[in-house]
Amino acid sequence: MNVSLRQLRVFEAVARLSSYTRAAAELHLTQPAVSMQVRQLEEEVGLPLFEKLGKHIRLTEAGRELFHYSRSIDRSLREMEEVVESLKGVSRGRLSIAVASTVNYFAPRLLAAFHQRYPGISLRLDVTNRERLVHQLQANAVDMVLMGQPPQSVEVESEAFMDNPLVVIAPPEHPLAGAQSIGIQRLAEEVFVMRESGSGTRQAMERFFGERGVTIRHGMQMTRNEAIKQAVRAGLGLSVVSLHTLELELETRRLVILDVAGFPLARQWHLVYRRGRRLSPAAQAFRQFVLEEARGLAEPLPAVRSAGFQSPSV
Repeated sequence: MNVSLRQLRVFEAVARLSSYTRAAAELHLTQPAVSMQVRQLEEEVGLPLFEKLGKHIRLTEAGRELFHYSRSIDRSLREMEEVVESLKGVSRGRLSIAVASTVNYFAPRLLAAFHQRYPGISLRLDVTNRERLVHQLQANAVDMVLMGQPPQSVEVESEAFMDNPLVVIAPPEHPLAGAQSIGIQRLAEEVFVMRESGSGTRQAMERFFGERGVTIRHGMQMTRNEAIKQAVRAGLGLSVVSLHTLELELETRRLVILDVAGFPLARQWHLVYRRGRRLSPAAQAFRQFVLEEARGLAEPLPAVRSAGFQSPSV
């Protein structure tokens, strides 16, 4: 077989993501270009690699075998690239970072400062939800992940680098705004706008109320922090969000933080990577930078302090 590395990498992305469209976005290619590479690979192999079931695709038996070998080849090539880059020193290299959507409220400040210190390191950032972050860790597809609670289902190395307090928010005209030491049972009377199932914030929230025997009333479910804040502003319910998402809303008094017994929930942001992964000099530099500099660059926030909220220390 005369198979190219490009064909294998395109095929691996389609197989891993189960989508030509998502693979094209990840590889910065057009969808027709991705389809053409897979078609040429199938012609070279002499067997179909995917079968279509409605709108979905899945691997054939030949596709599953090729996927196994393509991932092994890709890992070996990446290790080779990392070794070569290590010989060049930390001033050069490539770095693939994936972050939870909430992290993206401060990730640009963090990455901009890192880029100023190491301008020769090329950065790629993927902002996504927890489910996809776990999938990327399972596939060992990125150098580093910045997220909340590290997954239990994947063998990873993780280090906490900054507080991530979760708070209860309401519109400023809400009857509970300004009240002190609001009891958990009182919150059970309110409707909550929820993050999607699997969200780290939602898991922490449900665990907190569940441990206290309190059932909360679920209202609308949304996948984005901005949509949740808009829904709370519109009076559709209260919500629990990361303090890092609230700078603008606190400055403009569009939302307020409720003084609820047991809140803020003390969580932390973690830097996570797959256990056993060899860190390139660029990845090692990023790890050290995050652990040493993140708090100074990304801790909230003058608006939070002026709102009378004190972030807990780690």
